[in-house]
Amino acid sequence: MQRCNWAKNDLAIAYHDAEWGVPLHEDRGLFEFLVLEGAQAGLSWDTILRKRENYRAAFDDFDVTKIARYTDKKIEKLLKNEGIIRNRLKIASAVSNAKAFLKVQKEFGSFDKYIWDFVGGKPIVNKWKSTCQVPAKTEISDAISKDMKKRGFSFVGSTIIYAHMQATGMVNDHLISCFRYKQNSSGSR
Repeated sequence: MQRCNWAKNDLAIAYHDAEWGVPLHEDRGLFEFLVLEGAQAGLSWDTILRKRENYRAAFDDFDVTKIARYTDKKIEKLLKNEGIIRNRLKIASAVSNAKAFLKVQKEFGSFDKYIWDFVGGKPIVNKWKSTCQVPAKTEISDAISKDMKKRGFSFVGSTIIYAHMQATGMVNDHLISCFRYKQNSSGSR
């Protein structure tokens, strides 16, 4: 069985085979990836995958309403949690992003509707033969990043947004040789 060559350890393989690139239309999951992709900035995705369950516990299973109400005291508590990335700016951005996320939900009915409208409501299916062909960002991720920043989001640069698009199936960047390529060209989770 052939898979994308970045999936090299058990955790990455499980994530690749079950989640990465599968269209996601559930707001809680979209928010989780927004927080995790922001936390990953400057670090490896493997680091985040190893800490993912700790993040779920520390951030109330990514309940956006609860996170939007986090106080400075809660942020200080999170800064002492060795199970997550203890970066004040990244933790504070999760809280401010929760507030911006709620505003988007109110305006558009759901974050899903807002974010997926950028790709016309269906995944962009690429046809990469090699990992070196996969971009770090695109014009669409540039546009999403710019719009999200205007709406008060942080840690949403174009590269982070493109990673979010890949994770949530807005783009199918599985290599055409990968067994998940055809499977992820349609379905959703």
